[in-house]
Amino acid sequence: MGVETPETSKPVRMPREERRRQLLGAAHEVFVANGYHGAAMDDIAEAAMVSKPVLYQHFPGKRELYLALLESHLDELTGLLVAALRSTEDNKLRVHATMRAYFQFIARDSQAHRLVFESDVSNDPAVSRMLEDFNARFAHAIAGVIAEDTQLSELEATLLGRALAGMAQVSARYWLETDGDLDIEAASELIYRLAWRGISRFPKEI
Repeated sequence: MGVETPETSKPVRMPREERRRQLLGAAHEVFVANGYHGAAMDDIAEAAMVSKPVLYQHFPGKRELYLALLESHLDELTGLLVAALRSTEDNKLRVHATMRAYFQFIARDSQAHRLVFESDVSNDPAVSRMLEDFNARFAHAIAGVIAEDTQLSELEATLLGRALAGMAQVSARYWLETDGDLDIEAASELIYRLAWRGISRFPKEI
């Protein structure tokens, strides 16, 4: 849908990338509110205030739109976690920053975590693959930090990386269900202390 100006009275086309972001934003609202199965392209077009042909110019179907949105959220979360891991050379502070980043993502008003961790199409092969790739990348990043600082093998460090990633995800989602009864700083601090006390017990690399 274009915007008319007094000078031309002709539609002004939105740049393609800007339009794509607009459509993803509208799709996010609809998918969060209705879930994948309850959402319709009609609803998304209406939320974006565009015609269905405009929506289909950018995304051939609901599945492709959902996958693009999921990819966007996973990239965002990956960026937050990688930034936390790279924020310091002190592993104790790294663990603290990483746990806090997970909680901050979960706490966002956008409810992006619902599409990432509570998808009603998690059995879709493409969705499963994207989620597994994310979990593998994050666990590998944590494993790299652990392996550098301990005498553990790569396989052992990767197992611990998976465990820490799972701890962060499950605890943050549970914390959200408490409806603010526990402050986010206090909650992430508890999980950080649990994680660090476990990791720090392993023998240091000589």
